[in-house]
Amino acid sequence: MTATVGSAEQIQSLLSAAVADGRVPGVAAMAGNAAGTTYTGAFGSRTGSEPFTPDTVTWLASTTKAIVAVAALQCVERGELDLDAPMGELLPQLAAPQVLEGFDDDGTPRIRQARTPMTLRHLLSHTAGYGYHFWNADVLRYQGENGIPNIIECRDATLATPLTFDPGTAWQYGMNIDWAAKAVEEVSGRSIGDYLRDNVLDPLGMRDTTFTLSAEHRTRLAGMSARTPDGLVAIEFEIPQEPEFQMGGGGMYGSPSDYLRFLRMLLRRGELDGARILAPETVDMARRNQIGDLTVGRIPTVDPASSYDVDFLPGTTKKWSLLGMLNVERTPAGRSAGSLFWAGLCNSYYWVDWDADECGLIVTQILPFADPVVLDLFDRFEDLARAL
Repeated sequence: MTATVGSAEQIQSLLSAAVADGRVPGVAAMAGNAAGTTYTGAFGSRTGSEPFTPDTVTWLASTTKAIVAVAALQCVERGELDLDAPMGELLPQLAAPQVLEGFDDDGTPRIRQARTPMTLRHLLSHTAGYGYHFWNADVLRYQGENGIPNIIECRDATLATPLTFDPGTAWQYGMNIDWAAKAVEEVSGRSIGDYLRDNVLDPLGMRDTTFTLSAEHRTRLAGMSARTPDGLVAIEFEIPQEPEFQMGGGGMYGSPSDYLRFLRMLLRRGELDGARILAPETVDMARRNQIGDLTVGRIPTVDPASSYDVDFLPGTTKKWSLLGMLNVERTPAGRSAGSLFWAGLCNSYYWVDWDADECGLIVTQILPFADPVVLDLFDRFEDLARAL
């Protein structure tokens, strides 16, 4: 009992100190295991003098991806989607995808048709060829020179951005899960938001998780800050509330307490509080390496206002599952081999360690991504949470 109390007190001190000295304006952290919640804490403010709490509504950013991946896997279980069938058979826009190979000296883009078909497995494992303008210079240039809005604007034109390699031949983080969401919409006949509400969110009691903010959500909504040379500055930011498409790769809002329930469902192999979301064997399959000999390496930024260079778990071999990143070896900090990890652009991070029966997350609303300050807090929180 002494160790448990000590660890919780150390977490309190860690996070409250980060707020007190101005490293973060507000932060929430939660941890759990198969049996329940092992830690809940929130410090600082969500906006002005309003306190940051475990029920504060935050932009989920790319932590949306795992939720949408679960929806796609439900459709696979029902036989409505096939992980390895050509996506062009379902979505005509993906029947003949184009690949951007670079630019000629005069600036003309070099584009050809993809040599391999794209599958749902490619989309869920980020091997389909799509990039993000945050980390791919060719995508940034192509979108800028052709007047294509960036992904945050939730415009259909963005999804027509060419691939940067043939499906299945490389790994690159990008606009893949947005197309996976389109596939769920096509087979269900519903928007991805409506599908998730009935099949994932309501069954798990995730009442705060949504693409569309209600008036009540706004009473608990956190503001966004940017770390600048002059310190943290409050900025205006909101995902479009009347989008051309609901961004399955990063358009949802939700609370830390909601997301811990989602992580605990994954930890419990698809079930929480009697609600069966996925079959255990589906979770077991989905959390395995899906990219073969390919690896997840360092991701240099081309948009410093949005992201620092990204290099998670340096020195550890990293792969990608159908749910997120996995570490092949046990990490120096003690995370088991085969654990799940990923993050959101606003510097929110989570992990699920099946072997150790633990999961957790830390939530902020700060840009740019991969902020060293928040990553240090996350690493130290995870280490302390392991002793709870």
